[in-house]
This record gives sequence, structure tokens and C-alpha cells, in this order.
Amino acid sequence: MPRQFRTLGRRILWISTLAVLLGSGVAVAAYALTGLIGLITNLAFYGRWDFSLSSPADNQLGLWVILVPAVGGIIVGIMARYGSGAIRGHGIPEAMEQVLLNESRIKPRLTWLKPVSSAVAIGSGGPFGAEGPIIATGGALGSLIGQLLHVTADERKVLLASGAAAGMAAVFSAPVAAVLLAVELLLFERRARSLIPVALAAVAGTALRYVLEGNEPMFPMPTVAAPGFPAIGTYVVLGLILGVVSVAITRLTYAIEDGFAKLPIHWMWWPALGGLVVGCVGYVMPMTLGVGYGNITAVISGQLGLGAMLALCLLKLLSWSVALGSGTSGGTLAPLFTIGGALGGALGIALAHAAPWLGVDPRMAALVCMAAIFAGASRAFLTSVVFAFETTHQVHGLLPLLGACAAAYLVSGLMMRNTIMTEKIARRGVRVPSDYSADYLDQIRVGDACSRQVVSLRDSQKLSEVRAWLGSKTSAYTHQGFPVLGQDGQLRGVLTRRNLLDADIADDERIGQLIIRPIIGIREDHSLREAADHMVEANVGRLVVLDREDATRMVGILTRGDLLAAHVQRLREARHASRHLRRRRKAEAAPI
Repeated sequence: MPRQFRTLGRRILWISTLAVLLGSGVAVAAYALTGLIGLITNLAFYGRWDFSLSSPADNQLGLWVILVPAVGGIIVGIMARYGSGAIRGHGIPEAMEQVLLNESRIKPRLTWLKPVSSAVAIGSGGPFGAEGPIIATGGALGSLIGQLLHVTADERKVLLASGAAAGMAAVFSAPVAAVLLAVELLLFERRARSLIPVALAAVAGTALRYVLEGNEPMFPMPTVAAPGFPAIGTYVVLGLILGVVSVAITRLTYAIEDGFAKLPIHWMWWPALGGLVVGCVGYVMPMTLGVGYGNITAVISGQLGLGAMLALCLLKLLSWSVALGSGTSGGTLAPLFTIGGALGGALGIALAHAAPWLGVDPRMAALVCMAAIFAGASRAFLTSVVFAFETTHQVHGLLPLLGACAAAYLVSGLMMRNTIMTEKIARRGVRVPSDYSADYLDQIRVGDACSRQVVSLRDSQKLSEVRAWLGSKTSAYTHQGFPVLGQDGQLRGVLTRRNLLDADIADDERIGQLIIRPIIGIREDHSLREAADHMVEANVGRLVVLDREDATRMVGILTRGDLLAAHVQRLREARHASRHLRRRRKAEAAPI
């Protein structure tokens, strides 16, 4: 009899404790990474020793600014070639791949190679955010702990996701969005045994951030009025537009990556070439250099005009897509927020002037569009909505955010099979789950799916008699397993057709003498999921179904075929469209 699995066990206390400690450590790592980015930025652009996070936009290097990102690209390329190629990219796809294919085992050296390479790339002007590297670093640290301790692969995955969520929460002070990101992009499930440790890690990371940096919103913006019905409809339409833009940006990024792959030089030098483009764009528009968190605040606060936002959108897109396609190390969330927010702000200004009756606020348009572009590109739908709310504390933005992100998700799902997070690993043959639904087998009782009409044998029968009966092709001919009962009617075991037809066994043997393994059974009130797991663990193709009250009484047999047949109803519900209620026709008037 298999045990009935409980939702939570005592093991969750140990994993949750580890997650809290991990979340605190990752928050310190996030603080250190931010300081390292600030130090490299100040050294590279201002020649001063300062750990505060500064924008490279105010540099006075002139044309020399073009070379700074290129030098950073050379360093990152060397680190990737001689350290680990896994530091290339924005980190989340690589973490997803380890979860899906490698039991969440990440190489320990990535715990320091990824943050250092990202700090070099971003500090030298790379147009990335710090969130991607710290998410990857937190995930690598969680995986490292999971490899050092005696845990299961599932628990290691939870620790990886806990570290990643704590990293995002510590950078942006967005714990709920961090948990949702872990669910939508790393855990590929929503179970209490995984959700609770991840949530506690995010809480620990955010609480420590409050101590180190304060509890102010990451992107403060003025309070805007609640939108009216025409404005909400307009924001949803903007979400549709940003959905198309997110698809175009994803395809552009990977097209650039494919272009780099065709170059006749080693990939180690690609980040340097990308850095030259970043430097050239940065010379034309210095705002595109670095993390650009201040740009996001300026966009959603209405501090930039129409021309400035259009230029920021286009040039940031050029700089970021080339840099990311070159294989350097950096994040995607902040650049996409900058691009989407600037485009949304520009569209909001245009709509406010062309159709003031719509009641569109350019600041709200920037807010909803920056979330919508990430929802469309990554399909982390709930993460996008909650993240924009948590980082701005803009209560009146929740409804427009929900509508715009849903619209962007819809368009992206219809136009693009993979996302900016999954395209890279999908090209390597990794199949990434995209929808999470309740286990159908867990909803069906064994007693409702098993075969009740069971053909049984007696332990006193001779094998010759049974073989003759099998050869007669009676109604039981197709059965593959047969329960064996004793003289008292009690179940003694189960024999398969292969056992009964084994040529090495003499005809004069008694059926009872062939039973060599104990009864493998399950009660009728268990679920089909528990039954399937029991079959796998016992390496059998059928289970004896026992009465719910009397475990000595057999009521049926459950086979693998019964498990497959149970899915017929699921497929019918998903694919068969029908009408159950019809309008009643008017009765014809009776003749007079």
C-alpha cells in the first residue's frame, strides 16, 4: 500500500530555514554587486574610487567613451572563455535549463563568475540591469547549498528558485513579484512545498534590503488619478501594440545573435564588438549607458519630452539588443522596462494631445507599457503586473496594468511560440513547460477507474488446466494479469500471462506455487496519481484494488490502460465543443 502523500511534511521546516538564510545571504550579495557595479562605473568613467551607483551619462570622456564598453566586453569574453561559458547571456534561460535537464545543479564557480562578469559589463557602460545577474547568482548560490547538503532534486530546485527570488526582491524591493517570477519561470509548478520556502526567502531578502537601503519604491512616481473607462480601454489597446513590439524585439535580438554566430572570429571577441556599438550609441546619447534605473523613473514621472523618449526608446533598443546578442553578461528586465516605458510615454503624449477626451495620462501610459512589453517578451504575466505595482506603489495602476499585460500576453502567445527567456534553450532541444494545470490523475479515485469485473484463478489449479483455458480464447483471453485466490477466497497474489505461459515451468505445477512476490495493492479511495506512482516504484503494470474498509477484500484491478483511459474525459472536455442550452422555439399558433 502506498502512503497517501501529505501536502506538507516536517521536511518543509528544514528547507524553509535554509531558504530564509539563503535569502539573507543573497540580499547581502545583491548589495555587494550593486556596490561593485558602482565602483567599476566610477573608475571607468570618472576615475574615482566610489562604490555608490552612478550614471555614466555625465561622463566627460568625449570620443574615448566608445572604447570603455569595448574594453569591458574584452574582459567578459576572456572570463567566459577561460572561466565558464555559462556566464554569457542574462542568466535566467541558463537557470531554467539546469532546472529542467540537470536536476538544478549549477557549477559552483558561477556563484562568483556571473556577478563579477556582469559588474564588469554593466559598470563599463553595458545597457543592462543588475537584476538578471543577481537572479542568476542567487540561483547558483541556492543550487550550491543544495549540492552541499543531503537534499532531493526537488528540494534543490526550491533552493535555486529561493535564491533567485531573494535576489530580485533585494534589488527591487518587490517580494511578491519575485515569488511570481520564480513560479512562472523557474519552478514550473505552484505547490505549497515549493511556494512557502520561496516566499520566505523573498521576505528575508526584502527585509534586509530595507535595513541596507531603505524601503522607498525603486521607481518613485507622482500619484496619478484613477483612469476612466475610455482611458482603460486605451491602455488595453496600448498593451496590444506593445505585445507586437515585444515579439519584434525578441526576434530582433535572436537575429542579431545569429548574425554574430556567422562572424569568422571566436565568440570570445563578440562582446568587444557589441561594446563598440554600445559605446557609439552612448556617445550619441549617454543616457543609454549603464543600468538606466534613473531613466525608468524619469519616463514614468513625465520628466522627458516626446522627442527624448522616442530617442531613448530606439537607441536603448539598438544598444541593448546588440550587446545581448553579442553574448555578454547582463539582464533584460530593466532594458525592456526602459524601452517599453519610453515608447508608452511617447504614445501617451501623442494621445493626450490628439484625443484629450480619452483621459490618457502619459505617465500611466509609460507605466503600463513598460510592464506590457515584459509580459509579452517573457510571458511572465503576473510577475509583470505585480512588479510594476510594487516598484512604483501606484495603486491606480493595477487595473490598467492587468488589462495591458493580458493584451500583450495574448498577442505574444498568438504570434510567437517561444519567448525571449526560452528561445535560446529551445534551440538546443529543451522543451520548456508553458502552462501549469492541476494534475488530472490526482482528481480521480482509483475505485472509479478500475476494472470491477475481474477474472481470478484458484491456487489449487494445475498450470495445464489454466493454459488450456487461455488457449480457448474465452472472454478473459485479452487479460494480461489474473488475481490468484486461496481456498478461503482470500487473495494470495497476482500472476501475469507471461508467468502462466512460461515454457520453463512444467504443466503439473500448481498455480499457487508460481507466486513469488507479495501482493501490490492500493485502496479504492486513493487517487490515480498515487496509483501511477506506486506502479512506477514497484515496477508493475497493474495493481490490485482493495476495499476502502476491508484491506483483505479485492474489489478490482487497475492497469496502465485504465490510467490512460482516464485521460479520455480530459481530452473530451478540452476539445469537444457543444451546446447544452438552446433557445426554445416559439410554439406555432394553433388553428382556430
